[in-house]
Amino acid sequence: MTKEKIKIYYSKDQLSRPITYELVKKFDVMFNILHADINYGSEGNLITEISGENKNVKDALNYLNEVGIVYKKYNKFIIRDEDECIDCGACTAVCPSGALTMNKQDELQFDKEKCLVCELCIKACPIGVIDVEL
Repeated sequence: MTKEKIKIYYSKDQLSRPITYELVKKFDVMFNILHADINYGSEGNLITEISGENKNVKDALNYLNEVGIVYKKYNKFIIRDEDECIDCGACTAVCPSGALTMNKQDELQFDKEKCLVCELCIKACPIGVIDVEL
């Protein structure tokens, strides 16, 4: 079983195509939609985790190329120096996915599975303890 986090870019002409349905039916993969910004009649993007058997995921990504759907793999990860973090929560205010939250004890929690790697938290951190790992 493999999992890839990808951002799919839809052009105006591709929006009416049920690409996620096609991938699920043809390649037996699962989608976890993390963020969507799609406007009918315009363009948009979809950030998703696609998972399944290695061959199925690879074939699904090849299919995207074949039909002209542009996508980008996320090969970066957000990291936080937990020892230096002061749990101020400034990063939670800019996190669009809810990957950064405060718990009931006012401690910062980071759910890397929800992270979109948008890097807004890096800019928001007043002491610079959040960074990106390639």
